[in-house]
Amino acid sequence: MITNDWLGPLAPEFKKPYYRELYYRVRDEYEHYRVFPKAADLYTAFELTPLSEVKVVILGQDPYHGDGQAHGLCFSVNPGIEIPPSLQNIYKELASDLGCRIPDNGCLVPWAKQGVLLLNTVLTVRAHQAFSHRGIGWEQFTDAAIRALNEVDRPIVFMLWGRPAQEKMKMLDNPAHLILTAPHPSPLSASRGFFGCRHFSKCNEFLISHHITPIDWQIPDLQSGGAGSGSY
Repeated sequence: MITNDWLGPLAPEFKKPYYRELYYRVRDEYEHYRVFPKAADLYTAFELTPLSEVKVVILGQDPYHGDGQAHGLCFSVNPGIEIPPSLQNIYKELASDLGCRIPDNGCLVPWAKQGVLLLNTVLTVRAHQAFSHRGIGWEQFTDAAIRALNEVDRPIVFMLWGRPAQEKMKMLDNPAHLILTAPHPSPLSASRGFFGCRHFSKCNEFLISHHITPIDWQIPDLQSGGAGSGSY
């Protein structure tokens, strides 16, 4: 299911005993329970953002567990789905930091296509059971991806929001990269330092300073003339 340049660093994982166990466990979950995202969307983050094109990495935890939400990109939801609270707060910070208009949707595919890897550390979840697939092997697989990113010799920005994401810092020792940390954007913690972190402008300033095209963080409206779905 991974066909681009991610296959090089990740292919060895497919041959390891943990991945074999993970494969059969996840297959069984899909056969006997409702699991998100759809199996076809498992590796969307890797498919939309090839390793050679990664400029920014945003790490999530596990997929949204509500109906129709998850589609393989952290913090993103399918078009037509209500914008989750954490993403609403991300949009608010973007509005404060860069003046971005709050869009009418939560689909972050435009970021992924510009080089923003939107990677959950756990790639599946049982419906309506948050963290239900934590500890079954996904973390080992996504850690391999993080190590591959660390070894890239061009500058990459890592946005690590919340303690689980920041635990990955021990794998990030390449001085070429910029590591930005802040509390998670969830309503429980956003006011403790996510709001005002200005990660998006800091990211673009870093990219520009290294002669890399910055990210256009404005998510376009899906409905023509839409007024946006958020408020301050």
